[in-house]
Amino acid sequence: MDNQKRVPKDQYYLNIAKEIAQRGTCFRARYGAIIIRDDQLIAAGYVGAPRGTKDCLERGYCLRDELKIPHGSHYEICRSVHAEMNALINAARAGVSLLNGSLYIYAENGKTGEKVNAFPCYICKKMIINAGLDRIVCSTKEGDFQIFYVKDWVEEWKQGDILDGKHNYGADQNKKENLNEEQITKEA
Repeated sequence: MDNQKRVPKDQYYLNIAKEIAQRGTCFRARYGAIIIRDDQLIAAGYVGAPRGTKDCLERGYCLRDELKIPHGSHYEICRSVHAEMNALINAARAGVSLLNGSLYIYAENGKTGEKVNAFPCYICKKMIINAGLDRIVCSTKEGDFQIFYVKDWVEEWKQGDILDGKHNYGADQNKKENLNEEQITKEA
């Protein structure tokens, strides 16, 4: 028994989120999210099209890829609902309170399986704040995790702007070679 070591709780929950991510239907990214409250898993979600609609896997292509839209922008064109959103929605469907809960998010590149930073987008951050969650644990491309506190996001946005956030979804995936000519011109 001396050589057995328990997996730390944050890693344990991220491992569950990683498994949930494998159900995703997005070509670009596999995200899984779980919400824990009082040390119980109360909701889960993965990236996928709304219930009953065709997803990218069924269609055989990603519209955002076809249009060369970079990660982290123009979500209104995406067929999928983010994992974090689906976890929040699933909790609401079950009538479960999220107040003071923790959200765990795992992410990897949908094409390569490489780990990417699982930082929520601005839309998800706003939903997370309004849902009353306290703590967000995100897997990172380095293979570890980073912890965020919702109260810190609120304070940062009181001082600056939502767009001033340092940890943004897609920032590590948007390389010049992935952008079209118009987007490169705008960046320069």
